[in-house]
Amino acid sequence: MNYDIKDISLAASGKDRIEWSDRDMPVLASIRARFLQERPLEGLRIGACLHVTTETANLMRTLQAGGADVSLCASNPLSTQDDTAAALVVHYGIPVFAIKGEDTETYYRHIDAVINTCPQITMDDGADVVGRIHDKRPSALSDIIGGTEETTTGVIRLRAMAAQKALKYPIIAVNEAKTKHFFDNRYGTGQSTLDGIVRLTNRLLAGRTLVVSGYGWCGKGLALRGKGMGMDVIVCEIDPTAALEAVMDGFRVMPREQAAPHADIWVTVTGNLNVIDEPCYRTMKNGAIICNSGHFNSEINIPWLNENATGRKTLKPLVEEFTLADGRTLILLAEGRLVNLSGAEGHPASVMDMSFANQALCAEYLASHAQGMEVGCFDVPAEIDAAIAQVKLATLGIHIDELTPQQREYMGSWQMGTV
Repeated sequence: MNYDIKDISLAASGKDRIEWSDRDMPVLASIRARFLQERPLEGLRIGACLHVTTETANLMRTLQAGGADVSLCASNPLSTQDDTAAALVVHYGIPVFAIKGEDTETYYRHIDAVINTCPQITMDDGADVVGRIHDKRPSALSDIIGGTEETTTGVIRLRAMAAQKALKYPIIAVNEAKTKHFFDNRYGTGQSTLDGIVRLTNRLLAGRTLVVSGYGWCGKGLALRGKGMGMDVIVCEIDPTAALEAVMDGFRVMPREQAAPHADIWVTVTGNLNVIDEPCYRTMKNGAIICNSGHFNSEINIPWLNENATGRKTLKPLVEEFTLADGRTLILLAEGRLVNLSGAEGHPASVMDMSFANQALCAEYLASHAQGMEVGCFDVPAEIDAAIAQVKLATLGIHIDELTPQQREYMGSWQMGTV
C-alpha cells in the first residue's frame, strides 16, 4: 500500500484514540453498521482531503464499511495527528498521505497522491483537491461523478467556480447542512478555538478583550464562549445584519481599526483575505495575540509582519513573537493556520458526529444520484439533514412531539381563520 506518514510505530496509540473518539460518535456508528450490511459505496473510489484527526478516521472507517476504496490526505499542514495517520494505515488499511508540519511542496504532493488514485468522489475541506484537479490535473475529471465540501471557505470557492462556469462536476455543500453549521461551526469552533489558544499560551481569558472578526456561525460560537469565560468581546463585521445581530447579542461592534487598540486576543473567522492587516498592526497594543480559526492562514497578513518586523523569534512551538520598529511585539499563533486544530485537537467528537454523518450520507446520495445531477454546488438534501438530527436526538435519549392528524390537516389548509 502506498502511503506517506511520519511514524508507523505510532499506530497503536492512534487506534486507541480513534476508538475513544468513536464512543462519542453514535450517529456515525449507526451509519457504519448499516453500511456494513448494505454496502452502498461498493467499488467506489473516494479521495478525501480532510483534517487527519481521530474523528476523520471514524468517517474513513464508515466509508470503507460501505464498500468504498478510500484514500486520505491532509487539508491543512498543521492539523494532522500523526498517530491517527499511522493507525489508519496499519489497522484499517487506508492509504494516508499526511505529516504534521509538512511544507507546502509536500502538502500538494500529498494531494496529488490522492488524485493519483483516480477518485470518483472527492471529499474536501477547503476545496484544495477540487482546485488542484481543475487547475493542474484536469485529466482526473473523467473519473469523477461528484464531491462534497465541508467548510465555509471551500463553499465560497466552489460557488465562485460555479458562477464563473469553471466547475465541472456536482458538489454537495455539507457545510450548509443545519446539522453541520448550527453545531460544528458554532459549538465546535467556539470551544476548540479557545482550547487551542489556552493550550498554546496558558493565558487567563477572564478580564481580557477578545476581538472576533466575522459573526457567522463560527464567530457567534466563539464570541459566546469568550463571553462565558469572562472576556470583553468586540465583533468586527462587514454585513449589516450580522453586525446588528452581534449588537443585539450584547457585544460591542466596531470597524477593525477602532478595535485594534483594544485587542488582547484577536481571532479571525471570516474565510477572507488580510482581515488583520497593516492598519491594525499600527495601533495594536504591545503583546497582543493574533490567530485564526478560518480555513486558510490568508486571513492574517503574515507577509507584512515578515517584511516589517525588526525581530522575530519562536517563544515555543507554534508561538512566534514579532517585534515592530517602535518596539511593540505581536504574538502570532500556529503560523496563522487553524489554531483549534494546530494548537489543540479540533472539534469535539460529539459535534463531528453530525458533520461526518452528513459526509457519509452525502457520499451515499452521490453514489445513486450523481449521474442525474447538474454541475453546481448544492445544499444537502433536507431529508438527510432531518434524519441526522433525529438519530442524534435518539442517541441522547431525547424524544420530541409529533403532529397529530388534525394538526397536519390544519398545516395544509387555509380556510380556518379567526374564530
